[in-house]
Amino acid sequence: MGKAAKRKKKVSGPSTAKGPVKSAMAVVKSNPFEVKVNRQKFDILGRKTKNDVGLPGVSRSKAIKKRNQTLLKEYKEREKTNVFKDKRFGEYNTKITPEEKMIRRFALERQQNYGKKNIYNLNEDEELTHYGQSLAEIEKLNDIVDSDSDTEETGALSAELTAAHFGGGGGLLRKKLSSEQQDEEEEKPKSRKELLEEMIAKSKQEKQERQTRRESALELTEKLDKDWKEIQTLMAHKTPKSERKDKEVEKPKPDEYDMIVRELGFEMKAKPSERLKTEEELAKEEQARLQKLEADRLRRMRGIDEEANKKRPSHMSADDLADGFILDKDDRRLLSYKDGKINIENEEEGEEEGEEEEEEGEEEDNENEEESQEESASEDEEDDDAADGHSDIESDLESEGEAAETNEETKHKANENESQNVEKLDPEREAAKSELPYTFAVPESYETFKSLLAGRTIEQQLIILERIQKCNHPSLAVGNKAKLEKLFGFLLEYIGELATLDSPELRTIDKLVLPLYNLCQMFPEAASDSVKFILRDAAHDLEEVIEVKGRATFPGLDTLIYLKIVSLLFPTSDFWHPVVTPAFMYMSQLLTKCRITTLQDVIKGLFICCLFLEYVSLSRRFVPELINFLLGVLHISLPKNQAQGYTVVHPFTPVGKNLELLLVCDKEDLKSWEKQNVPLSIVTRLKEASRTEINHTRLSCLALCFDLIKKCAALYESLPSFHEIMHPVRKLLTQHMPVNEYPEKMQEWYHSALKEMENKEKHYTPLICEKKKPVPLKQYTPKIVKVLEFGKKQAGSKKEQERKQLIQRHKRELKGAIREIRKDNQYLARMQLSEIMERDAARKRKVKELLGSLATQEGEWKAMKRKKWQN
Repeated sequence: MGKAAKRKKKVSGPSTAKGPVKSAMAVVKSNPFEVKVNRQKFDILGRKTKNDVGLPGVSRSKAIKKRNQTLLKEYKEREKTNVFKDKRFGEYNTKITPEEKMIRRFALERQQNYGKKNIYNLNEDEELTHYGQSLAEIEKLNDIVDSDSDTEETGALSAELTAAHFGGGGGLLRKKLSSEQQDEEEEKPKSRKELLEEMIAKSKQEKQERQTRRESALELTEKLDKDWKEIQTLMAHKTPKSERKDKEVEKPKPDEYDMIVRELGFEMKAKPSERLKTEEELAKEEQARLQKLEADRLRRMRGIDEEANKKRPSHMSADDLADGFILDKDDRRLLSYKDGKINIENEEEGEEEGEEEEEEGEEEDNENEEESQEESASEDEEDDDAADGHSDIESDLESEGEAAETNEETKHKANENESQNVEKLDPEREAAKSELPYTFAVPESYETFKSLLAGRTIEQQLIILERIQKCNHPSLAVGNKAKLEKLFGFLLEYIGELATLDSPELRTIDKLVLPLYNLCQMFPEAASDSVKFILRDAAHDLEEVIEVKGRATFPGLDTLIYLKIVSLLFPTSDFWHPVVTPAFMYMSQLLTKCRITTLQDVIKGLFICCLFLEYVSLSRRFVPELINFLLGVLHISLPKNQAQGYTVVHPFTPVGKNLELLLVCDKEDLKSWEKQNVPLSIVTRLKEASRTEINHTRLSCLALCFDLIKKCAALYESLPSFHEIMHPVRKLLTQHMPVNEYPEKMQEWYHSALKEMENKEKHYTPLICEKKKPVPLKQYTPKIVKVLEFGKKQAGSKKEQERKQLIQRHKRELKGAIREIRKDNQYLARMQLSEIMERDAARKRKVKELLGSLATQEGEWKAMKRKKWQN
């Protein structure tokens, strides 16, 4: 007890001493000079406010209080999941009155209960209430008490009251009667027969009553009708027709608008058009059309009359029952499916077999033509006789007699018809034989393809190729694609063969390019492979000749035509193309490596130059071989004494026997020359040409060279080095070309080419860096220099300053965030430490209490033991 008192004294001593100090501090007022006030003129969204009022250190206490309200609360509730929230409507809203709260809560409850619990229960109705009680139960009137009644019972109404006021008396009487009848029936029970008789009697009585009511209603309606007719004569008064006409008002004539509306009403409405057919459907229709035309041609060629094959309908009497009616053939087909689609192969096979049978039948008809004509003639006569005598009364004997009498006449007429038919069919057969077949199979080899087109005109060859493509479209059969790919190679080889003839058929080749283009569009890969194969062989042959002889000649006409066809079939403006690029390289090799020894070589070279211009017309690609070759053509048209002062590139040489190849010295030929296009076929005819024709050809080549120079100048005008490119040509034209000796038309071509080069000529000065910086002119505008402040970072531009400001702001915000996070962590650490200390103190206290209780128990046990020993 002494220790406890001392402990109390120690604890109570300081508390009494500190009490008056705290009260004194509470009384002392704060110094107004130490109060800090941060005012804010405007409220800005997103900006932190610093208008806190208080003593120094107040911000720290506020931060601690804020953390106690937010961070500490979250820390204490970190492991709690159940939170009670009052979700009653308007519970914490002080602006709403209690009546409005009750009304809105009731409306929300009604909305929640509005949806039906069972959507399939159609008899469910909404339950209406009044002050919490169901209106359905109130309508039962179980709790209403009559004020006039002297009964003391409350709750239910009496039976007499309900019978008097609510019509319940009938029910009560029935109940009474039913109770009396039950008593009588208990005394005298009825049998089943009596009950049935009673029911039948009741039904008859009800039926009779209904009938009497119906009859009475009919009698009343008839009586009313009679009375109405009598009254109607008195009420109705019709005006005479003469007065009606006077009273009628003239109808207004229809206006233009009304007429247009009526016309639009009677106009035909637009009908939907048929859908666009696919390529496969069009190919099938075209194949079917050609097959039908071919069948008609074969029939006409064999002399089969279509009208003779048609069976005339035989006469049928009225007594004929058609007992022997049999179908000619069974057209029914077995329906089958394959991979989810209807199997049409069986149908096509059946059709093919039917066509084969028809063809065999037609051949047999041709063999037995005379017999069939005689039989058909006799049958026709018999049918005519039968048609004339449509009498069913004549006997069989009379018909037999008539047939015997007319037998001789029918034979005579048959012979006449036979001779007439033969005369008519002969020209038709010849015309059908001369016609082209409408269906063709794709030839398997080049020999068959060549024999198919041999001896045909250009139009017939085009028709044959078109029909081959239509009858063997890739969508009609599986192997047609490979066949048509072969056809492209055959057609390409055929064009080359036509070009190598002594008199090349260039018009035929020109027409055959169209089917070649169509096949190329259908099969571009196969077409490119075929053309690449031809170009590869031509380039290989050129290299072999150069290796063996050291020089090469221009290729034949077929290779030049192939190069022309390449520009028509494939795009020439691509940067790289698998077909055009090799052709481009091959043509450049021809212009640089093939020697010019004859006039034919000049014509072929100029043709290749024209092809080059076609190839680069869109891409405007620079071709140096083209300019060098045109310069060489001008070189070989000059006399030897003037061919000096410029350089010529291979294959042309500054001296040699082929120097004056295009020089024309005959004045008569110069005067008689007229501008003409140089045809490619002239290459094969120059050996047989006269001297005048050769000179005219030379002049035409020179005119063509001027034209090509003009086109090159127009094509390469946009190049920066245009002046350097065309300088050699311009120098040769202005200084070495004897223009005055040429005819006037040639001079016009010359001046037009020269003018085109002069107009496009541009002088470009090379770019050179200046040695010294140019001195600027003196100006009177003041020079503004920004004053540099010490300690501040200066930036060159406004964007750089804004960027640095953003960086500084980011750093400041980052530091502030890190500082707040550190303070939060410190606060949480203090809270955790206080919790640990509280738990430790509670544990120590409990341990001390347990030890104290154990010590007292031990003392008591020792005291009891001591007493026992003493006793």
